[in-house]
Amino acid sequence: MKDIGRRIKSTATGKLIKYLGLLAALAAVLLPGCTSPQQEAPNILWLVSEDNGPFLGCYGDDFAVTPNLDRLASSGILYSRAFANAPVCAPARSTIITGCYASSLGTLPMRSQNPIPDNIKFFPEYLREAGYYCTNCAKEDYNTVKEFKGWHESSRDASYRNRPDGTPFFHVQNFGVSHESCLHTRVPIEELTHDPAKVKLPPYHPDTPDMRHDWAQYYHKISELDGQIGEFLAQLEKDGLAENTIVFYYADHGGVLGRSKRYIYESGTRVPMIIHFPEKYKHLASRHAGSVEDRIVSFVDLAPTVLSLAGIEVPGYMQGSAFLGKQKTEDPEYAFLYRGRMDERMDMSRAVRDSRFRYIRNYMPWRPALQKLEYLWRAPSMKSWEKAYKAGECNEVQSRFFEPRPAEELYDAEADPWELNNLAENPEYADVLIRMRAALDLKMKETGDSGFVSEGQLSRRAEGTTIYDYLRGDDYPGKEISEAAALSVNAGSGDIKKLTALLGNKDSSVRYWGAAGILRLGIKTPGIITEVSPLAEDECLDVRTLTAEILYKAGQKDRALDIIRGVLKQGNVMETVYAMNALDYMDEGIKLKEEVSEVFQRKDPEARDYDTRASGILLEKWGLQEM
Repeated sequence: MKDIGRRIKSTATGKLIKYLGLLAALAAVLLPGCTSPQQEAPNILWLVSEDNGPFLGCYGDDFAVTPNLDRLASSGILYSRAFANAPVCAPARSTIITGCYASSLGTLPMRSQNPIPDNIKFFPEYLREAGYYCTNCAKEDYNTVKEFKGWHESSRDASYRNRPDGTPFFHVQNFGVSHESCLHTRVPIEELTHDPAKVKLPPYHPDTPDMRHDWAQYYHKISELDGQIGEFLAQLEKDGLAENTIVFYYADHGGVLGRSKRYIYESGTRVPMIIHFPEKYKHLASRHAGSVEDRIVSFVDLAPTVLSLAGIEVPGYMQGSAFLGKQKTEDPEYAFLYRGRMDERMDMSRAVRDSRFRYIRNYMPWRPALQKLEYLWRAPSMKSWEKAYKAGECNEVQSRFFEPRPAEELYDAEADPWELNNLAENPEYADVLIRMRAALDLKMKETGDSGFVSEGQLSRRAEGTTIYDYLRGDDYPGKEISEAAALSVNAGSGDIKKLTALLGNKDSSVRYWGAAGILRLGIKTPGIITEVSPLAEDECLDVRTLTAEILYKAGQKDRALDIIRGVLKQGNVMETVYAMNALDYMDEGIKLKEEVSEVFQRKDPEARDYDTRASGILLEKWGLQEM
């Protein structure tokens, strides 16, 4: 078993050092399956940071200055393979609060606010029913409209201190100092605790002054985060609660510079996670203090794990598995990961990660990974990266994220942590590719993945019910649609007859995937265009948008723009976003400036209305509007 103590930097922190040192001295080696007398219910404390990967000294990052979290790791258990199932906050937090995959619930698209079934509870409700005092300070962001009755208090002032005497608590303390927005206001270089010149840039980032400054500023904020967590732990000790409290620390997903948050790579999904057990609850732990736990854990496992620690039976509908406590399960082989619409950009990617490899399937590979997002581009580093790319100053690795992606990606994440060397077409890894393809297919089938129906269409289909229930009802031809999607992603030019056969299917999502496959392959022959043309008047507006892209690439530009014009006039918010995403890749798209301006003027762009943001990006691109 690895020991992390040698990684810890020596820094005096007063009473906190004394307290954590005492806990480390008390901790003993645990024997799996050991028994102990019945314990009173533990307090459970979550310390949750925003938008950061494992940029901590205890994870081997020698540029980080994080003495408090390092010491927490020395007296706790460090999880080396912890993953956010989604690389952005709302779907990640939806997964956490329910113990179900957001891709299964229909809560994957960013801030989609889709309802979920009444029987699927937010897990603190079970804790509250069992007598816990449950508080949250303060971020929720659960990506659904479900009414929540689990918190006794959820606000900036929420505290475990308000509980009745003798009542166990579950408290979530959110720390926003490391959030992406920390890069939107420049910290003067003379105030930074980290030197931009000493930053070790990822190979995919160009070496620009703004990139270096943003990285240094980010580490500066991580140090601030560490200080805030140290203060909170010191207060817990002062309150006399440390010896009765199991402490979790984790980040809500990876981040935060370009190609991390929102992206389904290691940089966007791998998170730090440390769990500390006081002496009286060490029998619930999986390792002894100061250990590294290599088990794969992901956010879908957090709800069942907390219920297991609290002695509450895990509901059967939860899709995660407890990794601690009496209901601890066998180690899983894979983490299941997903990416859907990110703000105003449509996308669909799924992945599985085992102990070594990461397999990614991109269902919209004709789109670049780094499509311009209004919020992401507020960071100076992103603007500088885009500028360097357009000026031809980026190398192949730095350029590839602005260009169309492969349909499949396979990385040795242990040997290639920045995931630069795609092994999907390397015959030496054919067995790994086949195994992980099958694992992903099985997981999507088992969980009832909502991504096979485009977002605008799905909201229409599930009207009057929940997406979760619709996907499990008799009216949803899931097998047929998922097979069409698989053909769309995997088809070669020899499969064109199979793709065109999908275009006449009675189900609009099957037709959608047929058109998507033809768009991906870039086939422009007259015969294929004749087959595609009738879809210009399809009942599904997202099918019309795909048809417009195919026709545009085939030279029928005016007709394609007419199709997009019609979608902008008729579509719901997400159908409109999809159409404007397509328009961004049409060099004569400015001909629709009046229609796009109309969308922009509908709402306040600061209100997170994604059709407004998408239209603003187009107008800025055309020199007609500043975002």
